[in-house]
Amino acid sequence: MRRAGGLVLAGIMVGGLMAAAAAQGKGGTLRAGLDADPPSMDPHRSTAAVDRQVYQNLFDKLMDTDDTLQIIPMLATSWTTSPDGRTVTLKLRKGVKFHDGTPFDAEAVKYNFDRMKDPNFPSARRSEVLPVQKVTVVDPATVALGLERPYSPLLYVLTDRAGMIVSPAEAKKAGTDFALHPVGTGPFRFVEKIPQDHITLERNPDYWVKGQPLLERIIYRPFPDDNARVANLKSGDVDIINRTPLPQIRQLAQEASQPGARFKLLEHGAFSWQGIWLNVTKPPFDNKLLRQAFNATIDRNVIANVVLQGAAYPSYSFFPNGTPAYDPTWKIPPRNIPLAKEKLQAAGSPSGFSCTLLIVPGQVNQAIGQAVQSMAADAGIQVKLQIVEFGTMLHETDTLQHQAAFLGWSGRPDPDFDIYPFVTQSGIGSFNDAGYTNPQVQTLLAAARLLNDMDQRRRAYRQVTQILADDLPYLWLYFEKEYKLVSTRVHGFIHVPDGMMRFRTVSLSPQ
Repeated sequence: MRRAGGLVLAGIMVGGLMAAAAAQGKGGTLRAGLDADPPSMDPHRSTAAVDRQVYQNLFDKLMDTDDTLQIIPMLATSWTTSPDGRTVTLKLRKGVKFHDGTPFDAEAVKYNFDRMKDPNFPSARRSEVLPVQKVTVVDPATVALGLERPYSPLLYVLTDRAGMIVSPAEAKKAGTDFALHPVGTGPFRFVEKIPQDHITLERNPDYWVKGQPLLERIIYRPFPDDNARVANLKSGDVDIINRTPLPQIRQLAQEASQPGARFKLLEHGAFSWQGIWLNVTKPPFDNKLLRQAFNATIDRNVIANVVLQGAAYPSYSFFPNGTPAYDPTWKIPPRNIPLAKEKLQAAGSPSGFSCTLLIVPGQVNQAIGQAVQSMAADAGIQVKLQIVEFGTMLHETDTLQHQAAFLGWSGRPDPDFDIYPFVTQSGIGSFNDAGYTNPQVQTLLAAARLLNDMDQRRRAYRQVTQILADDLPYLWLYFEKEYKLVSTRVHGFIHVPDGMMRFRTVSLSPQ
């Protein structure tokens, strides 16, 4: 789910941005437009990328990443790993309080790991922290994570939702209703969520970073329609949007470059991917030959360069250029209608077949869906497009009720979490919405988790990619560049490649 174009590049030093932000003064309400209504305000249950946009300002993590994707301290000030790789010791920041006034300490960290691993709690983080067998409170400011075996992705895992620390007091009191009144240690605290209308956060006056945040409050508003999202930014009704529609990038870049423009366009390299998630547990895509036939009809270059006007790169794996597991030898397969018909013949469906492709509302989604529909028809494959709300899409795919769905992944700094959850175990804590299983893939990826050497890990990922290129539980279509459309009123915004909007350094000019 993401963006692209050669425009205003983000990459300014953080210190300079913070100084510029401070010069603007405090106060004001920032209005952020989102591409969907966030389904959950509980980071341990969340499965939607859009949730993370809000979490960045509501919850602190044990670690974070900077604008070069290097791990930096947050609630953990330092960490060490034992020589055998089986114990990671975290030193915790002292004097931090949750929004409810209770203290953040090692006991709180232990509670959060226990919560994520609790088999009676509907955790979406279980698979991410499962290698952590034991959490030991050494002292109030030190916690030791005992691992069953070395787990190379762990530190990067703790820069995302698995590292977001919720208030034990509130979580115990609320149970599975924690999302109705989430409590963290972040720069902003929760005020209210009105479904399909807005989410309001207000400044945390006791935040541990002196002088931050600068804003008084943040209001998030969902705009599933791409045109409406952009129009509200241009009119000044919102100050920033999380997702800029790719077909509009060229036009928006031109407008942003004009004297007196009221917005700017920020760019980062490709980090996320979009594709078609096939349900391999039910017809028609339980037949690999039909998956291969469908795949052969798709022209990824047309999608990236014509439909999206060059605002994306064709993809055929989980790993974009510039990420550690990227394989430069991997080639995009050309469209091949004769091959598609050959596969249909071998599958016993020479005249083709029909399927339903779920898409969520939006200009880009419908344009991609229509392109795929037209391409597949040339081989006799009839694709019916069904538009559903984002929450419905997640329910359909999580419960494997779909045939095919146009979905994406926002990308992670460590390659493990760009692939492992999608092709291993199904169920809670997994993103394997294809229902795909392959023991060889499971073995290779499990072995890669034990390795610290990225060259060795890369070899395992290359083998898995070759297997998936034949099995095709997913049809990768393109990698998106990361774009943000931002009002010129906004100062101090740090554009990080993960696409998440962090607002603690942001201030606003008067309207």
